[in-house]
Amino acid sequence: MKKRYQLKFKIQNSTFKITAQISFNILLQGLGVILLLSCNVLFAQTKYPANVEAVLQKTKTNRPELEKALNYFYKGKDSLKIKAINFLVANMDIHTSYNYYWADSLGKRLPYNELDYTTFDSSIKAFDVLKVVTPKIHPVAYSYRDIDSIRASYLIENEELAFADWQQPYAKGLSFEDFCEYLLPYRISVEPLQNWRAYYKQYFKNLSDSIKGKNIADAISAMTFDCHNWFANTYNREQRTDPIPRLGALQLLLRKKGACEDFTGLGVLEARALGMAASEEIVPFWATSSASHFFDVAITSPKNIPFEQMSGGSVSQFQMPREPGKVLRLTYSKQSNTLASTTAEEFIPDGFLRSVNYKDVTTQYWETKDVGVKLNKSTLPTENKKIVYACVFNTLDWQPIWSAKSTNDTATFASMSKGAVYLPMYYNKEKLLPAGYPVAVGYHHTLVLKPDTAHTHSVHLKEQDKYLRYQPQKKYKLYYWNNDWKLIGSQAASFTEKELVFDGVPKNALLVMVPEYTQYKERPFMITEDGDRIWW
Repeated sequence: MKKRYQLKFKIQNSTFKITAQISFNILLQGLGVILLLSCNVLFAQTKYPANVEAVLQKTKTNRPELEKALNYFYKGKDSLKIKAINFLVANMDIHTSYNYYWADSLGKRLPYNELDYTTFDSSIKAFDVLKVVTPKIHPVAYSYRDIDSIRASYLIENEELAFADWQQPYAKGLSFEDFCEYLLPYRISVEPLQNWRAYYKQYFKNLSDSIKGKNIADAISAMTFDCHNWFANTYNREQRTDPIPRLGALQLLLRKKGACEDFTGLGVLEARALGMAASEEIVPFWATSSASHFFDVAITSPKNIPFEQMSGGSVSQFQMPREPGKVLRLTYSKQSNTLASTTAEEFIPDGFLRSVNYKDVTTQYWETKDVGVKLNKSTLPTENKKIVYACVFNTLDWQPIWSAKSTNDTATFASMSKGAVYLPMYYNKEKLLPAGYPVAVGYHHTLVLKPDTAHTHSVHLKEQDKYLRYQPQKKYKLYYWNNDWKLIGSQAASFTEKELVFDGVPKNALLVMVPEYTQYKERPFMITEDGDRIWW
């Protein structure tokens, strides 16, 4: 009996060992599967560079499309193409399209798209019919982020065509960095995304054939001449009624007209389609005139070539017409030295300073100077005084064009155009507030325009061509700046006199005279000790 029990125990014990071993092996296999899955998940999460992965995590629905484009080039194992797709995706999160659609009285989207028509006239006729049968038709503006909407096929085609263009003569000597920034990108600004690159290459094939063998300067001149013959600039002639800041690439070719920024956008897209690296240069606000300005630049060796599509002339004739304040080049990628890359939006005035994709290229177009300013004491919160803005007088208001960090009671604005007046200002609760006196930056001297209210003089303001013409019986008000525009006096022009005289004008003051019929184009000026008038 004892032996039997011993045998039985041994059998049972062996069975337990076998079962335990099998169970342990299954456990190890299970853990291996779990570890393998974990590693696969970890690999999936970390196979892209950190800046790419960070952008992928910002889109809730479109990650598969972006990964499809990434993986397409990863599998191709071309190191430059991999770097290029990484570049596009890593910087894609800052890009957005602004578009619109037409809706009925209930807000329902109507099945109308101007791009469904072969000509703009036919699209207008179709829209006129639609207006008759659809009461209270109205446009609805909307926006969409690139990371949420762009398709893998779009990115793949764009990059493959761009790499082919990099081999063309006009891209010879172009660095990989400049290729990524100015030839590879599928967009310029905030225009609606449209599949343009292959279409543009076909559309401008005749032009492309005609410029073969020409140097890049002559090729660009031919391009601007061609564009000038069929694309109309609507600036100051036609107000676009649809709520869209920029026309899309295909809309430009359909409408064959647009504002300055549309003209400029066309130049960039056309240049890229012809195998030229190009971008857009922006003067946010003229420093000695009204409004802003846009023009193009071809990125080439040994020297970049600025051009204007609307000029229809030789690129060698390009000249900056007046003091720009700042000239900025649009980039596709984020620039780490921009204000918005380190500062919260609430501390930045609305406008271009809130974007992160531009470079300051003012020194390439105008004589510049670092401008130091002394700041006044302010009761603003400390955080709001850390950044000071350089503002130019444009459309009868002070417009911010650059920034500087304050140090105690001073700030220095880098590379400012000479020949202009700059007012330092703080930004608080969506308002710009004076932070010091205007600084007149001449070509040889700099002068702080602090009005001397204790010493005044009479000023004789004669008519002057391009600056001042009097209209009989119209009133003219003269102001001087002292933390605000202070009224000196008001006079009416006569039928015979070509001069107005104002008494009690503070010396060393920045002045402006505004007529009752103003179009907001008046320029400020100063009167020297010799009685000369200097316009800014």
